[in-house]
Amino acid sequence: MNADEFRQQGKALIDWVADYLETVESRPVTSSVQPGDVRAQLPEHPPTEAEPFAAVLADMDRVIVPGLTHWQHPNFFAFFPGNSSYASILGELASAGLGVQGMSWVTSPACTEVETLMMDWMVDLLGLPERFRSTSERGGGVIHGSASEATLASILAARWRVSNGSINRLGDTTHLVAYATSQAHSSIEKGLRIAGIGTEQLRIVAHDEQFAMRPDAFAEQVAADLAAGLTPFWVCCSRGTTSSMAFDPTAAIAPIAHEHGMWVHVDAAMSGIAALAPELRWVNDGLDQADSYCTNPHKWMGVVFDCDLFYTADRAALLGALSILPEYLRSKAAESGAAIDYRDWQIPLGRRFRALKLWFTIRTGGAIDAVDMIRHHVAATQTLADLVRADERFEVVAPHPLNLLCLALRAGDQATDSLIERANATGQALFTRTVLDGRVALRFSIGGRTTTEEHVRDGWALLESLA
Repeated sequence: MNADEFRQQGKALIDWVADYLETVESRPVTSSVQPGDVRAQLPEHPPTEAEPFAAVLADMDRVIVPGLTHWQHPNFFAFFPGNSSYASILGELASAGLGVQGMSWVTSPACTEVETLMMDWMVDLLGLPERFRSTSERGGGVIHGSASEATLASILAARWRVSNGSINRLGDTTHLVAYATSQAHSSIEKGLRIAGIGTEQLRIVAHDEQFAMRPDAFAEQVAADLAAGLTPFWVCCSRGTTSSMAFDPTAAIAPIAHEHGMWVHVDAAMSGIAALAPELRWVNDGLDQADSYCTNPHKWMGVVFDCDLFYTADRAALLGALSILPEYLRSKAAESGAAIDYRDWQIPLGRRFRALKLWFTIRTGGAIDAVDMIRHHVAATQTLADLVRADERFEVVAPHPLNLLCLALRAGDQATDSLIERANATGQALFTRTVLDGRVALRFSIGGRTTTEEHVRDGWALLESLA
């Protein structure tokens, strides 16, 4: 494909993407294919000569799209929001077109400096503590691929700090203990495994009736581990858990943790973006005491995946844990402290120009649009809660301050499971299941860019009709 063909086919692809997004509501939310069906429709071996691009697009329509779960569908109420926007898609295209490798400042100065600026812009837009700004004495931010990467980075930084860096030589992690509730994300267990600490060193702290961590239970567990000769080193405060949207009381947990030299990581992957709306900035409560924090514009801001904002108030520990400097990566700019090498702020060496899609989105009004969208989703969730409570067959089983409602049939777990399965089988909407203190619940997650209250009411009508 030459430049002229790229121009022609690129326009065709842009039209195809726009047509898909504008008509996605007319499709079933989920695919009806069986395992192996997609592969069976494609050649077993690669082509021996070039095919027309039109044939590729035809197979997108014939094979790929029918095999998708449509995350951009307004009736997608499963998992968590994964919405996109046209501006962020163009930013992703620009990043791919430039094809730069942003592992260090010298490999593409603009890649680094735009990312630093975007992280600071998001401090402003989200009302985050100044300690996370790049110009602060010890803090700063970086764009990761997901909150799972951020969790691992925070664990590694905490491990380095508690051991004064000696763990990089000795590898002794047997005495380290981490803390979270049963509602916290599964990436914590994975991060502890990768860090060589293991899931046996994770303490599950009791939660209250709102599924939030109990500070008294945390303090008791820490005291017991200290008495046993162990070293508490890291705690995760979830601000909006995936399972139930529980909010751990960071302001009460952090002082207990810091008294014993622990690292406090705040995971606000799903809900932190709510802070774009000033009246919802209670989601930031306690962040002024956090050692690290993350949230995802690729969930509820319309920035296409992947874009996780990871901030730390102790960049020295992060760099101590992750910085490796072979001769071929040395530069005067970094060694003088005048520039950031973001490869030292993450697990991989290589880096895409992720900041462009955030830059495109913010500059074209995407952050302003997101505030309006967030407010409508929060209002729709409260309307849904009223509808659920009005039907005596159903029960709301968890707090719902933002855009997730957990509900269940009073008839019991089997009835709720059956309802989820039958509702999803219609293809009209998609819901996911969770278990809260042993009880099965249906998660009704409201966050799509094109999801309106009408879609929410239609989703509820579907559940009512099948109950």
